[in-house]
Amino acid sequence: MSEIIYVNSTIGSDSASGSQQTPLKTITQALKIAKSGTKIQLADGKYNGDTGEEFPLNIPSGVTVFGNESNKGAGILIEGSGEYLSRTFARQNITIILDDNTELRGVTVTSPDTRGTAVWIESTAPTVANCTFTKCKREGVFASGDANPKIFDSIFVENDANGISIARDSTGEIRGNTCIRTGYGIAISDRAAPKIINNKISENRNGIVISGSARPILRQNICERNTDDGLTMIRDSLPDMGSSNDPGGNILRNNGKFDLQNATSNKLIAIGNQIDPSKVKGNVELIDNQSPTPEPNPTPAPNPTPAPNPTPQPNPTPEPDPAPVPIPVPNPTPEPDPTPVPIPVPDPTPLPNPTRLRDISGHWGEIFIQELVRIDIVKGYPDLTFKPDVTMTRAQYAALLVKAFNPPAKREAIKFKDVKENFWANRVIQQAYEGGFLSGFPDRTFHPNQNIQRVQVIVSLVNGLKLLGGVENNLNYFNDRGNIPQYAKDEVATAVEKQLIVNYPNLKQLNPTRDATRAEVAVMVYQALVNDARVGAINFPYIVNI
Repeated sequence: MSEIIYVNSTIGSDSASGSQQTPLKTITQALKIAKSGTKIQLADGKYNGDTGEEFPLNIPSGVTVFGNESNKGAGILIEGSGEYLSRTFARQNITIILDDNTELRGVTVTSPDTRGTAVWIESTAPTVANCTFTKCKREGVFASGDANPKIFDSIFVENDANGISIARDSTGEIRGNTCIRTGYGIAISDRAAPKIINNKISENRNGIVISGSARPILRQNICERNTDDGLTMIRDSLPDMGSSNDPGGNILRNNGKFDLQNATSNKLIAIGNQIDPSKVKGNVELIDNQSPTPEPNPTPAPNPTPAPNPTPQPNPTPEPDPAPVPIPVPNPTPEPDPTPVPIPVPDPTPLPNPTRLRDISGHWGEIFIQELVRIDIVKGYPDLTFKPDVTMTRAQYAALLVKAFNPPAKREAIKFKDVKENFWANRVIQQAYEGGFLSGFPDRTFHPNQNIQRVQVIVSLVNGLKLLGGVENNLNYFNDRGNIPQYAKDEVATAVEKQLIVNYPNLKQLNPTRDATRAEVAVMVYQALVNDARVGAINFPYIVNI
């Protein structure tokens, strides 16, 4: 079993043993005694020079530092920086350096000094997941050399220059992140060729900027409401934005100047994306393109972006032309939410005759959806569609839970700050909470219009029904088991045992932090009803059963 060293900056002591009862005070001391395989658990609190930290923190090979993945590290702040001499970019101010096979999970990091970078990754292959990077004087994460990082499901908000920078010959996978209100959301330069997948990039100066001879692969990203461009290509860069066998699935919309600007001499062929041709500049061919779906009304007004002040150009950064003027951090800066609140999706209006849904015929989830319609648990939209591949919000999921299980109260009610009494789902949110199926965030918010993730559905059903059983070895079945948040591992193991999980089209790919579709939620709720002995089991090859 892996050794766990506990750290608590408030009550700990660096002369203690590092046990849960007698924690250390500093991450610095924990790193001195950690060896490969060690996990360092951080308690809520601030970790900075005043509490005894020495920066940069160098996390050695095989060591994991983790806080609270469920809220993206809210309440666990690592703040500070120190000089680091990079082999590829000279002298830097860095908060954390990640060695090979290290993991950083569930913490908030701020690098407040000039040219400050929160996490530096140089020719190593670490994992960064479910973290928040905010108020850094340059960027949240910088990958250089031939780095091969995994950067998953993190929030990059109000950093002065970039959210994420990928430079030199780096590759890796950048998946499921949110980059908001910064200079460039993601900057890719030199010869870098990372996979950029399913990221949400909005309200920046530019969304994604690709320069040098970079060759990134872009899939299923959303770039919207950026001040200038959604995607900018300069110099000799050329991204992969889809092929006939692997459509891009990127959505570029509602950006200030261009949704896509190709300022190179290369021809970009973009296949299977959603891009407005009237907002494209340069040599671009759009194939199998769809016009982006308009945002539903009402759309929440974004936080106002202050007029840029003359900010020194950060060094080093990829060298786009023209250079950006990073958006300064407002003063005072509000604390970031645990996760961003997406655009609301209206709740479907019940159909008078819901049995004639016209868009589920031949869909992989058809038989489950039909059964739930038959027993009056789900309904479709007024246009006789179910929209099986559309995502579902937390409010909509609460309504489905109440319809399916009508849970009795098991705990006292709570008043969520962001759920008004006249909100359409207020009652069902309260019932789902009181019944133990759903919880809010530590700041007493619920985020009703945030999309529900697959792993959150799994945790919700296991906890709400008080299901037991399952062993940790069950997680080894999944190819992406490393992406399962720490807080959810027991529930996922139980869900495997109870055959709750649907993985279509790849049984071994859990995609835990991807937004769940309406079909996926329907199937997992149906499987929960099977466990509750309320419906009969359906023989289906994509239910995980080991």
